[in-house]
Amino acid sequence: MRAIIPAAGFGTRLKPHTFSLPKVLLNVGGKPILGHIIDKLLSEQITKATFVVGYLGEKIVEYVSSEYPKLEASYVSQEIALGLGHAIQMAAPTFDDEEIFIILGDTIFDVNIHSVFEKKMSSLGVKTVEDPSRFGVAVCQDGRIAKLIEKPQEPISKLALVGLYYINNSELLVESLNELFEKDIKTRGEYQLTDALQLMIERGHKFTTFQVDGWYDCGKSETLLATNKYILQTKGTNRNIKGNTIIDPVYISESATVLDSIIGPFTTISENCVVKEAIIKNSILSPSSQVEKSMLDNSIIGMNAIVKGNYKKLNAGDSSEIEFY
Repeated sequence: MRAIIPAAGFGTRLKPHTFSLPKVLLNVGGKPILGHIIDKLLSEQITKATFVVGYLGEKIVEYVSSEYPKLEASYVSQEIALGLGHAIQMAAPTFDDEEIFIILGDTIFDVNIHSVFEKKMSSLGVKTVEDPSRFGVAVCQDGRIAKLIEKPQEPISKLALVGLYYINNSELLVESLNELFEKDIKTRGEYQLTDALQLMIERGHKFTTFQVDGWYDCGKSETLLATNKYILQTKGTNRNIKGNTIIDPVYISESATVLDSIIGPFTTISENCVVKEAIIKNSILSPSSQVEKSMLDNSIIGMNAIVKGNYKKLNAGDSSEIEFY
């Protein structure tokens, strides 16, 4: 089985952090979002993956090749964003198995996907939501998907597609994607994967659903912090550092320096950070950032950023330097 990971987005809602780093490489719970996804794939013995890259794509290539050298990785460049269907079609030349697993690069999930793969039937991850108009949705009958609709105007189903797609017939998927382009079938101006999957259904392909309650979107700062909180609750380091007060759960890198501070709960302090005389909770400090004599809550501090001097809420981008007086 091959994983397909679309990761070409600009991350507009996560500026200023995405000015210098692609969204999928933002740190959450001690490692980049993409790292958590790859770890999950490898735990399921999925060792082949295609990354659809775009904005700052070279940094994704560098990260994957250096941190996961045993992963059989392929890269496809999506220079113009024409929708998720377009991204998957771009990756089609790398499909070398009938089975593929598509997972969005900015989504962390907690679900037993092994049980999904065992059934050998195409299946889409869903979650019940109150506002289905923001998602593709599935209409089910007799345990199978009868219809898929992208961002419906009328509330016909609350089962939202959450970015996990197991397909056991990649050849038919490619044929359906090609039909979208041949007939210029677009929804809201883009080529949608949902529309291609609907064409598969119309050709007789059977889909089921699997429930994904543990679904964590990392598309904006508040959801990134919520995802950080979830990860720390399950995988925090909970270190005890002499001379500091640590309120679990936290992640504190072994290479970080923490002096005379109160850390936590729900705080990630990444590699080579320096924290002195600070109070930090529910926040993410990216690699090589510094915080001194400050109190932070619900904050994200970019790489190499320096924060000194007062008690504020911050969203500081990479390489910035901030001092309060």
